[in-house]
Amino acid sequence: MKKVLITGCYGQVGHCLAKVLAKRDDVSVIAYDRELLDITDEDQVSSVLAEVAPNVIINCAAHTAVDKAETDIEMSYAINRDGPRYLSQAAESLGALMLHISTDYVFDGNKSEPYLETDTPNPKGVYGQSKLAGEEAVMANCSRYAILRTAWVFGEHGNNFVKTMLRLGKDRPELGIIGDQFGGPTYAGDIAKALVNIMDMFTDSELSGIYHFSGTPHVSWFQFAKAIFESADKHGALLKTPQVNEITADQYPLPAPRPANSRLNCDKIQKVFAVEPSDWQHALDNIKHYC
Repeated sequence: MKKVLITGCYGQVGHCLAKVLAKRDDVSVIAYDRELLDITDEDQVSSVLAEVAPNVIINCAAHTAVDKAETDIEMSYAINRDGPRYLSQAAESLGALMLHISTDYVFDGNKSEPYLETDTPNPKGVYGQSKLAGEEAVMANCSRYAILRTAWVFGEHGNNFVKTMLRLGKDRPELGIIGDQFGGPTYAGDIAKALVNIMDMFTDSELSGIYHFSGTPHVSWFQFAKAIFESADKHGALLKTPQVNEITADQYPLPAPRPANSRLNCDKIQKVFAVEPSDWQHALDNIKHYC
C-alpha cells in the first residue's frame, strides 16, 4: 500500500486531496496541518517524516496572503522556501516522490501569450519571490519531484474569490471588478485530481520537472465575477445579484503587485500525465456549496 503524506490539509487543495485519497483502498493517507507538522521546523520535519516514512509527500502548505507577504517577509520565506527545502530533503533521504504546489506569481505578467514552463520567472512581489525560492529548493534537493504551478484557485472549502464575490454580492448593489488582469480560474478539486494523476503515473526521475495546471477558458477577474453571479442567479444562490462594473487595476491599488497576465499554458501536463485543464465553469454549477 502506498503511503501518502499531505501537508496543509486544511487549505483549499489539501482538504480536497485528503478527501479524494481517503476513498482509495490502495493508499494510506497521513494528513497534517501546521499544528501537527510545522514545515518551517527542520528538526520536526526530519523526525516526523523519518517515523512515517511516506512513499509520496504532497506539499499543499503555503503562505498565500499576497498582500501581507509584502511586510511579513520572514514568515513568507520560512513557509514558502524553507518548508519545501526541508520536505524535499526528507523526500530524497526516503526515496519518496515530492509533489509541490507553486503559483503563476513567479512570472511578472508582461508576456502577451500564456506562460510556458520554460519561460524565465520574474516575480514582482514577495509572495512570488518566496514561491520561486521554494521551487528552486525542491529542484536542488530532490531527484523525484513534480512542481505544479497553478492560478486563481477556488473551491467550496477555504477563502477564495468566488466566496468573496458571493459575500459582497449579498450586501452591495454594485461591485467594481478589475478587467485588465487575465488568468485561468482553477477549481481546487481539479488540482487535487491532477496531483493524484501525477502520483499514479510518475515512474522515474525523467518525469521530474515543472508543470502548469489551471483552468480554461482564460478570463479577466471581471469576466470571472460575471460568470459567478450568472451561476448564482441560475441556481438561486443569491436573492439578488449585484451590478458588476469593470475597472482597471490602477483604480484598485493593492500593496502587492499582481501579474496582468496569469495565463498558463497547460500542454505539457496534458501530454505527459493526460491531465486536462480545470473546467471552472462546470465547478461553478455547485455554487450553492460556496455560500
